[in-house]
This record gives sequence, C-alpha cells and structure tokens, in this order.
Amino acid sequence: MSTYETMPFHLETERLVLRPWAESDAAELRALVAERGKGAPTVEHTREGIAKQLAATATTGIALLPVQRRDEGDFIGYCGLVIGRATVEEPEIAYELFQRAHGRGYATEAASAVLGAAAATGRRRLWSTVGTWNTPSIRVLEKLGFERDHVSTEDNGEVVWFTRSLP
Repeated sequence: MSTYETMPFHLETERLVLRPWAESDAAELRALVAERGKGAPTVEHTREGIAKQLAATATTGIALLPVQRRDEGDFIGYCGLVIGRATVEEPEIAYELFQRAHGRGYATEAASAVLGAAAATGRRRLWSTVGTWNTPSIRVLEKLGFERDHVSTEDNGEVVWFTRSLP
C-alpha cells in the first residue's frame, strides 16, 4: 500500500487540459509515436498500450496524461509521471508533444502542472531522463528547476538524469 496520495488525473492550465486516457486517443497517440521516425505501431497495439497505462495508474496512483489545447480541443501530446527508470516513490516526469506544438511553451506549461500534482501526492523528489541530443527537452527541465545528476550510456546513446526536489 502506497503512503502517497493519488495524483490528480485532471489538470488545467491557462492554455492546456491534461486528462485521463480514452480509447479514442489511440489514433492520435499512434501518430505521435510515428513522428519519432521509427515506424508506427498498429492502432490495436496503441490501444493495448493505453490499457496498460490505465492499469499501471490504478496500481501506482500516478499517471501519464494526454495533453489537449484548451481552446482548440486537439490532442498535442502527453505529460505526466511514470516509473520509467526510477521508482514509484520517486517517479519520472515524462512528456512528448507533436512537432507542430514545439516551441510554444506547452511542454513547460504541462510539466509545471504535473510538478504541482506530484507535490500534492506527498512525494519529495522527481527524476527525468533525456537523451543528450534532446536540447529542447533539457531546456524545459532546466526552466522547471531540475538539475543534472549524472549521465549514463544506454543502447540508444547517452542519457542525462535530472532530479528535482519538491516543496
């Protein structure tokens, strides 16, 4: 049994809404994954991934949430907390947006809302891991007060580990 509160699964900012996954998100999530340039999973595989994410959320009390622009109502990516390379006690903050949404401050805005949600659970620290090549994501983390902890080498290259204490 976790000693932490459950993370809020609906967050709103000035321009964004972060909410729980729906099966109808599968096509958009598939398109986002395809932007990575390594092929696209099937819609069915993407639906299975969403179901696994929802099951993990029920178990851990933390969530990766779809991000929509408030006025337009369109899915632009995801942001939230995951176990990833870390632990449920000190999870990772993760985010990914469509390229068309880059450079507008959406990742920083969404991640800032998730930081508040993480603090509300009673957690004291978060992690994030980012490829050394991903300068825009590194800038987002630095704006949010994350500090470099160490670098590891993985199959896909070097990864910078960041950490941030929560109030």
